[in-house]
Amino acid sequence: MPAAPLRGTRIDHIGIAVESLEAILPLYRDLLGMPEVPLDDSDGARITGLAAGDSLVELLQPEQSDSPIGKFLARRGPGIHHICFKVDDLDGTLARCRDAGLRLIDQVPRRGAEGKRIAFLHPASTGGVLVELSEY
Repeated sequence: MPAAPLRGTRIDHIGIAVESLEAILPLYRDLLGMPEVPLDDSDGARITGLAAGDSLVELLQPEQSDSPIGKFLARRGPGIHHICFKVDDLDGTLARCRDAGLRLIDQVPRRGAEGKRIAFLHPASTGGVLVELSEY
């Protein structure tokens, strides 16, 4: 079987930390016309996905105050939590980041929402932005 063609790096989703899904969902769904996409909850957060072209907006509400999203909200309040890029080769991309001296939150990929292989890069190494990498 021939190898799948490389797609290149693309925006998969933007994660937005929210205090209440019910309060903010009408803005995105009803006023902006973004259709809901079913997503599994993950990492201690209730997640609602919304289609934005080929990308998603993930609204992330913490289930507990000590979850990653709960801690983010306590420190910074609601807002953009992370950006996720789809990459062709997650292991290779992580190796390049590691070799370049970037600080990795996940040394090896793990399973995230929807069972995708993911890994996070620390914002101290990425200009203050929490970056998630996900494989196609």
